[in-house]
Amino acid sequence: MKKKENKSLKKIKSLSKKLIILILIIFIPLLFGCKKKEVKTNPEKVVNVKVQPAEKRSLRPFVETIGTLNPNEEVIISAEVDGILREVKVDEGTMVSKGTVLAIIDDTDYGLEARKDEAAVKQAEATLANTKLEYNRKESLYKEELVTKQQFDDVSTRLALADAEVDRAKAALSLAREKLKKTRIYSPLTGVIKSRKVSAGDYVKNGTNLFIVIQNNPLKLNFTVTEKDVGKLKIGQDVVLKVDPLPDREFTGKVTIIYPSLEEKTRTLQVEAIVPNSHGLLKPGLFAHVILYTSTDRETILVPITSLLYESEKIKIFLVEGDRAKESFVKTGNKYGEMMEIVEGVKEGDQIVVTGQQNLFEKAKVQIQSATKSQESGVESQESKTEKK
Repeated sequence: MKKKENKSLKKIKSLSKKLIILILIIFIPLLFGCKKKEVKTNPEKVVNVKVQPAEKRSLRPFVETIGTLNPNEEVIISAEVDGILREVKVDEGTMVSKGTVLAIIDDTDYGLEARKDEAAVKQAEATLANTKLEYNRKESLYKEELVTKQQFDDVSTRLALADAEVDRAKAALSLAREKLKKTRIYSPLTGVIKSRKVSAGDYVKNGTNLFIVIQNNPLKLNFTVTEKDVGKLKIGQDVVLKVDPLPDREFTGKVTIIYPSLEEKTRTLQVEAIVPNSHGLLKPGLFAHVILYTSTDRETILVPITSLLYESEKIKIFLVEGDRAKESFVKTGNKYGEMMEIVEGVKEGDQIVVTGQQNLFEKAKVQIQSATKSQESGVESQESKTEKK
């Protein structure tokens, strides 16, 4: 009996184990399946973004840089004769015309020297006239063999010497008159006195610096462009500039000189333009914000600079197509205020993500938020600035 009972217990235990294993086999996959279904039901992440359409406009390409205004001409005026300055007629800031007398050196000694040389010329001319008469008489007598050849040769020699003496005296007189003329210091150009280095009563020598005169109409605008923009430069291109003291005024000029070589340290090229300054509003030495127009108007695709993302040497933006983000690598052109020209990668009307793009990835789900009034007005001000340029 006991053996039968033991066998029954063993059978029951074996059946129980098989039943437990069967239950596990059935319910474990169900449990995991439920978990998988729970993962699948998690909602997809949505990124909130703001967009702005890419715009096509007719704009004139330009290069922005900085420069300095300099005088068109700057001349150092020096004394050409020695003497005491009797009078100085100008001061710093005085406007002068070409030929204006700036100062006078005492000319007493130079006037006396000129008069002495005038007398010497008259004397030499009288001697020459008398010698010519004698020469003419002896020439006739010599032909009639009434004077010797020696006598005729003597008068011929004295005639030549008298003629040379007249030339010497005239040269001395011209030199004296030139020195007398140089006692008056004239301005060689129309401009303004930048510096006065002497006063009345000073003794000056030949070569002493007296004044610096600058020509302030027109002015020279000196600026540099980067190596990548060198190929866009041409003589005669239009230049627009602004200066800080006159923020609401624009001034124009034209490129006149393109320097032949780049600066090795900065890799920039020096350029010079002439800027009219008839009203005298611009001053030499002013710092200038320069816009150099490089060609005529052309159709341009523009996007806000804030929409650009930089990855090493590549630049990309995100577009919105439906409710998904699309990554697009672009090639940029010129900068127009707060807008950037896109040469490749975007077409007119594409919805460009301008806010929230840092959180995006390819095919990310997006929800477009409406722009605030302040943002819209900001975009409008950027557009007006771009159109003005």
